[in-house]
Amino acid sequence: MSTTAEPVDGGEPALKRAIGPKLLILFVIGDILGTGIYATTGSVAGKVGGALWLPFAIGFAVALLTAASYVELVGKYPKAAGAALYTQKAFEVPFLTFIIAFMVMCSGLSSASAAARAFSGDYLGEFTDAVPPTLIAVLFILALAALNLRGVSESVKANVVLTLVELTGLTIILVIGAYAVLSGEGEPSRLGDFQATGTGYALLTSVLGATALGFFAFVGFEDSVNMAEETQDPARTFPRAIFIGVGVTGTIYVLVALISSLLVDYRVLEGSSGPLLEVVKAGGLDFPPKLFALIALFAVTNSALINIMMASRLCYGMANERILPRAMGKVLPRRRTPVVGIVFVSLLAIGLVSTGEIEGLGDTTSFLLLCVFAVVNVAVLVLRKDRVEHHHFRTPTILPVLGAISALVLASPLADRSSDVYIRAAVLVALGVVLWAVNKLVLRARGEDTPASPAPRQ
Repeated sequence: MSTTAEPVDGGEPALKRAIGPKLLILFVIGDILGTGIYATTGSVAGKVGGALWLPFAIGFAVALLTAASYVELVGKYPKAAGAALYTQKAFEVPFLTFIIAFMVMCSGLSSASAAARAFSGDYLGEFTDAVPPTLIAVLFILALAALNLRGVSESVKANVVLTLVELTGLTIILVIGAYAVLSGEGEPSRLGDFQATGTGYALLTSVLGATALGFFAFVGFEDSVNMAEETQDPARTFPRAIFIGVGVTGTIYVLVALISSLLVDYRVLEGSSGPLLEVVKAGGLDFPPKLFALIALFAVTNSALINIMMASRLCYGMANERILPRAMGKVLPRRRTPVVGIVFVSLLAIGLVSTGEIEGLGDTTSFLLLCVFAVVNVAVLVLRKDRVEHHHFRTPTILPVLGAISALVLASPLADRSSDVYIRAAVLVALGVVLWAVNKLVLRARGEDTPASPAPRQ
């Protein structure tokens, strides 16, 4: 398939189809792996106790349910706008489309900000603590924006390298765990200990809260659908890539959680922004902590890089559907990257860095995406009436039904989370409403209006 880009409406060059099947699998794995498991394992342990493997196992199941819906939709509509496109086609309510798109974008930016905070935390502390963490986080985002501007090929190739590095780090944890089991080390009794005491309701909310936070480790597969216009033969490539990506990462996460609880008390994990470093130090193998810290820094870098990429491509997709101003779709003619989108989302990510720490930003990411996932799971059912000419994956009906229910439960107050998460999410949505109103006024001044439904480019 040719990767030459033809101009799209308005004279802008199309995005380059530079991502093949193998690159996409590594992209999905690299996007899911990273900040979540490397930085929030301790926070999950603090919510649930030694049984921290359980939230990851539940999160794995919920991720698979929603991943199946995304696979059907991206095969059916291989466009860059992702959840926003699916929402608009299903419900034809432009305001809802914008809010969903904005929530997805903000989830990526809060995730990138959490990664920036993780980068400047205990892992970097193995090398230096001379530079203020907030300054490091800001410089970190600026560096990723510069890489993103160079091109999708450069960014995805960097993702491949970083994915292999972070997989190496988690492999080290698995080897340490195997050694500990064979040596008779660790405390197996911790695996059944729950931090919550008292009523069954307290245990339920504790597990749900830990699952909602732990779900942050699984987000990322939804980012990949925003790369649909840069992927070769997306209807055939995405099903395998997403299911392999979620399956591989989910299995690794549950094993890493088991090993972490086996070797380190949950209170020690809770107190660290680099919890897997505590596992390395307690594992009984003479592995250099500084080397593992370096691997972890690469891992969180990968998460932030892909989230910045996702958010900028989402801006590009919305601009081409006239949900955002057309300027957001501006592409560098030589590099063919969405320059205005990259600058815009990078500035928002820098602003988010100052609003919270890893746990709060991670939980905000999960909450926003759980709300979006509920809508997407309903949308896949509504869109069954819309037939397309090409073949695509179709998920069993029960899966999106269960996906919608589970996403709503984890987004509800039943999941014990800080009020700061709801406040931060509400402020972000309010910002989206303001932007929506401004965009409407601009369109009216030009004698235009947002379309009732997006017109996919041919």
